[in-house]
Amino acid sequence: MRVLAVEDDPVLADGLRTGLTLTGAQVELAMTCAEARAALRGTHFDAVVLDVMLPDGSGLEILREMRSSDDPTPVLLLTALDEVSDRIRGLDSGADDYLGKPFDLNELAARTRAIARRGNGRASPHIAHGGIVLDPARRLITVNGEPVSLSRREFAVLSALMERPGVVRSKSDLEEQLYGWQEDVESNTIEVHIHHLRGKIGKTAIETVRGLGYRMGTVSP
Repeated sequence: MRVLAVEDDPVLADGLRTGLTLTGAQVELAMTCAEARAALRGTHFDAVVLDVMLPDGSGLEILREMRSSDDPTPVLLLTALDEVSDRIRGLDSGADDYLGKPFDLNELAARTRAIARRGNGRASPHIAHGGIVLDPARRLITVNGEPVSLSRREFAVLSALMERPGVVRSKSDLEEQLYGWQEDVESNTIEVHIHHLRGKIGKTAIETVRGLGYRMGTVSP
């Protein structure tokens, strides 16, 4: 899950990134409306955690721009303004959820997973494909009922593939799920992760579509 966190308080922003990363998300930070707009223009996100009060404008402006351009990315508003009228204004502007400050990081992570799940058209908190069941909240995976241990990035790659099992995900798309704007990516990183995943969940579980990328395959019983 790739999340854009828009927050101008450096301490809180760092806490958001750390807390969401620990739950398996890839988090990009923006501290102004301008940075948020730039990030949204260049990258697909599964969810946006958006502070309302920003130094160069209101997060509600960003939200309204997203919705007016038919951007359906789920948005969780985050603000110290927690009056009922503020919540109504945010939700009527197109927000999917609303959380007042101060907040619990575990609750924030759970709400972010929930809006991202609904954005992908899933009702269940688990993702299942064949004999593979993935639990994003607890970062657990079973294959034919047996638990399998994955690294954080292996888990992220598998999550990205399982969220859209019939869709071919390109190498660059998967790299975006794993790395931030400022991180260097080795040329064979995705291939290495795919190789390790196949060794753990089955050789046919992930298909290579030549020239295009990868998609979920079949799992032997």
